[in-house]
Amino acid sequence: MKRSAWRYLWKSIDIRKKLLITLLILVLYRLAANIPVPGIDRTVLEQLAQQGGAAGNLFNLLDLLSGGTVSNFSILAMGVYPYITAQIILQLLVPIIPALERRMKDNPREGQKFMERWTVILTVPMALLSAVGQINIFNSFVPGQSILTAYGFSGEALLPTLATLLSMVAGTMFGIWLGQLISEYGIPNQGLSLIIFSGIVARIPSHLGSILSDRTNGWWLLLVILIILSLAIFAIVFVQQGRRNVPVLFPGRRIGNRMSMPVRSNLPLMVNMAGMIPLIFAQSFLTFPTIVASYFVQSQSEFIKDVALGITRIFGANTGWYSLVYFVTVVLFTFFYTDVLFTQQNYGENLKKQGAQIPGVVRGAPTQKYLTKVQRRITLPGAVFLGAIAVLPYLLGMILPVGARQAGLFLISSAGLLIVVGVVRDTFNIIEAELKLHGYEESLLKG
Repeated sequence: MKRSAWRYLWKSIDIRKKLLITLLILVLYRLAANIPVPGIDRTVLEQLAQQGGAAGNLFNLLDLLSGGTVSNFSILAMGVYPYITAQIILQLLVPIIPALERRMKDNPREGQKFMERWTVILTVPMALLSAVGQINIFNSFVPGQSILTAYGFSGEALLPTLATLLSMVAGTMFGIWLGQLISEYGIPNQGLSLIIFSGIVARIPSHLGSILSDRTNGWWLLLVILIILSLAIFAIVFVQQGRRNVPVLFPGRRIGNRMSMPVRSNLPLMVNMAGMIPLIFAQSFLTFPTIVASYFVQSQSEFIKDVALGITRIFGANTGWYSLVYFVTVVLFTFFYTDVLFTQQNYGENLKKQGAQIPGVVRGAPTQKYLTKVQRRITLPGAVFLGAIAVLPYLLGMILPVGARQAGLFLISSAGLLIVVGVVRDTFNIIEAELKLHGYEESLLKG
């Protein structure tokens, strides 16, 4: 079956072209990821990368999520996460601002275009804020030094600083543009997901090499990691495939002078409707307090300075507080994003228009209310599972009898596991749908 699928996958000119375009754009993205920003001080950057504690862990986590662009501070050091942050802000504003909510409900397609346009516009100031915050955060980790040879907003350092900030913002917008090109000309609706995916996967070989460099525990640690990752991947796929089938009764159709019998069907509700998005939201959300606090770490007031440093420590990766807040944030964002998606589907009204009815439930608003209740109930185990998988590396880092360095490597090599598995699964589903669309469904089934 798989061999037949891939054979026809490559024979289809249209699908082959989309795959080649996607691969070409990802190669361009990885090439751009190696272009450093102007004025970087590599000595200070290397010193920061070798630090331990919360500073080193946060630096390494950001390096993972950016695909190694932070370690050389390239123009893509922020990845596409300012865009994700802008999406979060607008999604939060929809239920708060009645005009936005009406626009989304009255004309979903135009409302979606409106949201996409303003997301791109909001990304620019968010990227600028993130760039300044990222530089300030790293500078606060190396007191008395700067990762840039000239940094400041006055005097001779102004122009070099502006050049650095503009190059970082331009790099983020370039990454977003490449993601949109993938969605339009390559694999549909997977552009930004594949951009993030490529960044995470690009670091795995070097992390595995670092683990194996430990001749005492390297192979043993690698075996433990592979076993745990295999079990985690199986659990992720199992939960993501989970469905709750709600019985639906469709009315019979008139055929000539005869009336057909009502049709019984099912409405499948997903246990994890939000997919990998809550994880991305949570990671972007948790970096935001650190970015804001970075503006106050050099404050003249000792109180404000202590508060800023405390926030930086609390939200530093691989700390107890961080893992707890990370778990809670993933769970909350799972419920929030699922509610947003489910409300947009408006199953109650759509079923009413088709004359369909859930047995024992009144059509329209009561149906939507009933389905929302069912969706929230089945979302609970899915949300807790997502949170548990998200903090699994932190828990294992405390349980495994290995040194801090090995525990950190495990965190970095598996923190993007949910994203990687989700992107791979979604990509294969899209490719399978494309094959069926091009008439290869029978070939796939026969194998």
